[in-house]
Amino acid sequence: MRVTIDLAEDFVRHADPAREALEALAIQGYQSGALSSYQARTLLGLTRFEFDGFLKDHQVWEHAYSQEDLERDRETLALLDSETGSRTPAR
Repeated sequence: MRVTIDLAEDFVRHADPAREALEALAIQGYQSGALSSYQARTLLGLTRFEFDGFLKDHQVWEHAYSQEDLERDRETLALLDSETGSRTPAR
């Protein structure tokens, strides 16, 4: 889908106004919850790790990977390990 927007003259003088507008859209959409992490990073053409760095570069912290996310992932991994009988080394 193609989206066309009119930009103010001073904004058009930026190095890459289309990319800046796209990044602003992705940030706003992600922060508001209108876009998931997957949707926002796909929009920008970034991997999960690149998107995390992008958010940090733009000082977007409220949706960053948290300590709680880490603990939840560790619990999930432990549960999967116990279900499959595999052993993952503890860190």
